Amino acid sequence: MFRRVLIANRGEIALRILRSLRTMGIEAVVIHGKEDRLSLPVRLADEAVYIPRSDPLASYLDIEAIVEAAKEVGADAVHPGYGFLAENPIFAERLEEEGITFIGPSADVLRLLGDKIEARDAMVRSGIPVAMGSDGPVSDPEEASIQAAEIGYPVIIKAAAGGGGIGMQVVDSPKDFDKALRICQGRALSAFGDDRVFLEKFIQGAQHIEFQVIGDGEKAIHLGERFCSIQRRHQKILEEGPWLSEEVREELGSKVVAGAEAVGYKGLATFEFLRDSNGDFYFLEVNPRVQVEHTVTEMITGYDLVSIGIRVAAGEGIPINQSDVKIRGHAIQARINAENPLTLTPSPGRLWECHWPSGPGVRVDSHAHTGYDMPPSFDSLLAKVIVWSPSRADAISRMKAALSETMLLGVDTLIPLHQAILKNHDFLSGDITIRFLEEHPELLNGER
Repeated sequence: MFRRVLIANRGEIALRILRSLRTMGIEAVVIHGKEDRLSLPVRLADEAVYIPRSDPLASYLDIEAIVEAAKEVGADAVHPGYGFLAENPIFAERLEEEGITFIGPSADVLRLLGDKIEARDAMVRSGIPVAMGSDGPVSDPEEASIQAAEIGYPVIIKAAAGGGGIGMQVVDSPKDFDKALRICQGRALSAFGDDRVFLEKFIQGAQHIEFQVIGDGEKAIHLGERFCSIQRRHQKILEEGPWLSEEVREELGSKVVAGAEAVGYKGLATFEFLRDSNGDFYFLEVNPRVQVEHTVTEMITGYDLVSIGIRVAAGEGIPINQSDVKIRGHAIQARINAENPLTLTPSPGRLWECHWPSGPGVRVDSHAHTGYDMPPSFDSLLAKVIVWSPSRADAISRMKAALSETMLLGVDTLIPLHQAILKNHDFLSGDITIRFLEEHPELLNGER
């Protein structure tokens, strides 16, 4: 097992990783920039390494500086968390060259899954269902338009190297296609340095469902599904689980496991799907890292996923079998973003008062506290409030109670939006698609 691990991240996920490391008896070192010098992960770590940069993001994106920090503190491994360098194959390679373990999949697997076209082809070969789409990248407008017509409108144009909804355009008719193609290519080039795009049939009335997977490079298992259809700007804000019947879970789960084993996946991964109104599933992507909403799976299975990922990276293999995984009760996670609940614009600032809920079945993952300065440079996530109850109805009631107990003064948050969602009739009945907020504009105009 590792003796010392460097956490190459910040905020709530850095604190979450630190807690697992401490439970396992592993020393934790955290990198940080100027804005995070007084943050909880830095204050609680066994050691902290300051990486001064004029751009706050650069402290967490400078591969050579982070590799050098890991060497200086004698780290056996580096945990990237999510975001920043978590899916960067060059970072994984540099650590390997220095004899330091990257807690995640290999650089080759990161490259494969980071290319949406290659990942799609790999999943097709392993038997995972995908939506009808172009055979490869498209660039010529005339040829792309012909392929779009063959697929059938509406189609979605996606960036091959994309993520987070960037470089994605839904096109409803041929007259809008050329313009959408140019926009998508431009955004992809600007965001990822890669203007390759591909086409897929757009799944209307879709639900977003994902499977949690853990692999050791040879064998893989799944730990059930999460339902993630409540989104804004293609970003999830409320997740829950379970959602599927045991029969569907077993059928799709076996295909997901086969996909992970086919690429030799090692570590935590999330296989994401869209399910159409007929109940058919279509592969979206694989997130090759710990997921923000991993907490939902931890609550309904009882397993510490972060610790399992660390053990697998250390070469211990998966400590549980598929038959050991039992789903019990229902869990819901609300992302408490520092954003205006009506305009969804960021709301950085100082927390003059901060009180988190507690009680049976309530968990809060947060680096925020009274006096914390929410910087404007980073993601707006302040905390994740997670609840567990025996049933979905009870979990909704528990989440309502938890959010009503939460007190955050100094910044706007999404709590009023979450409270409105939790009272919505369609949400309560489970009639939810990825266009939930668009289909319920009253939730974003104050008519609640």
